[in-house]
Amino acid sequence: MRFRISTVPAAVLVVVALAVSSPGGAVPSVPAEGCRIEPAEFGGWPAQQITNRWLKLVIVPRLGGRLMQVTFAGHAFLFVNAKYRGQHVPPSEDTRRWINYGGDKIWPMPEGSEDERHWPGPYSGVLDDGEYSFRDVSRSGRCAARLESPADARTGLQYSREIGVDAASPEISFRAEMKNISARPVRWSVQSVTQYDTADARDSAKWNRDFWAFAPANPASAYLDSYHVRSGLAEDPSFSLKQGMFTLHWLHLQSEVWVDSPGGWVAVVDGASRFAMVERFDFDAKAEYSGKASVIFYKNGPAVELNSEGVAEVRTSAEDAPFYMEAELDSPMVTLSPGESYAFQTRWQPTRAGAEFKTVTDAGVVLAPLAATCAGEKVKLDGEFGVFFEGKLVARLSGGNSNPGLEIPLRAADPAEEISLQTEIATPSSVQSVSIHLIDANGRDRGSLGEAPIVRAGGSD
Repeated sequence: MRFRISTVPAAVLVVVALAVSSPGGAVPSVPAEGCRIEPAEFGGWPAQQITNRWLKLVIVPRLGGRLMQVTFAGHAFLFVNAKYRGQHVPPSEDTRRWINYGGDKIWPMPEGSEDERHWPGPYSGVLDDGEYSFRDVSRSGRCAARLESPADARTGLQYSREIGVDAASPEISFRAEMKNISARPVRWSVQSVTQYDTADARDSAKWNRDFWAFAPANPASAYLDSYHVRSGLAEDPSFSLKQGMFTLHWLHLQSEVWVDSPGGWVAVVDGASRFAMVERFDFDAKAEYSGKASVIFYKNGPAVELNSEGVAEVRTSAEDAPFYMEAELDSPMVTLSPGESYAFQTRWQPTRAGAEFKTVTDAGVVLAPLAATCAGEKVKLDGEFGVFFEGKLVARLSGGNSNPGLEIPLRAADPAEEISLQTEIATPSSVQSVSIHLIDANGRDRGSLGEAPIVRAGGSD
């Protein structure tokens, strides 16, 4: 994790405050080729919309600065609670009340009611439900919005978040900043909380039975099973550990699971629509995380509870009915002196994938690992992938007398399309392995999708 702590002079804060309080709460958009920011209406709320050829992001500043929807290639990822569409319930200090609008937001951690060093959430305080100011901070080739919360006396924090996209990429970047606005030192983690829609796209009264989440498990985990079920059934069949990967298969049963994942990413996969979102973060193995968790998943649904007679019952209520899952990324715990700030930076990369998902690379996701088989001077390449950037796939040969800089073009790559690689290439017989790289539209190498030894006729490599 890269810590970034800064002290902001009072004069700068005055200038920022004047810019934020401009009429209408927004500054006219800075033109950026290929993307734009403009006012919009969403579900009855006044909103701001960021678009490029891949994406549509909808932000509702008055709802705690929420990113309410992300649409990629026509697929909407986030849960929006129909119960509160078009409504805005003002913040309250009543810690028993929570207005769940849906979407994506940021919260403080640790959570609890033990003392003032815990946030009694979720509740509808100013950080969650306050009206955030909005500024367009776009620059050439990039569109970005900056949102800033009211000051929260309870935590001593003020939040800001910057959400941006480049002109010709589906990648979304986030910079979530917490600032100590109190006169005392405070210690908090900032958490990214994203509610994904797990309803059946064909019938919203049913839940999606092919919805998944993945995160690399920690081989030196602090948890007994490499994950910790903090609430709900310890034997919840949603959770498993497979080949070093924490796997969640969504079931309509309430639970929260903590994972001390060191991999720096989570993948949320809708197997029914075959769309996926990879959320990336920086993990610091030496840092303290709240409850030791870098990743938390929460599933909404009925729960088993004891009634007033001490008898176990399945609790169901209107609040249990919506189908959604929260993917939560935690920053390290950070101590801030008065006036200091800390920024937690994350990235989202939408692509295509299904439940056969295997892993994440810098270039994309692997659905079927690369295989290379050969007879004579022809090598057959097989594999299935989703990519994060538009461009082309190339094969690189290793071993023997091959030129280490040699690239063999294979095919075009589009993040909105799954890639089933089935092709043959001519190679010298001395070549020992092949790797597949993604070269983006600007000629930059975005990394490998996999490398495989060449298996020769008769089964030897």
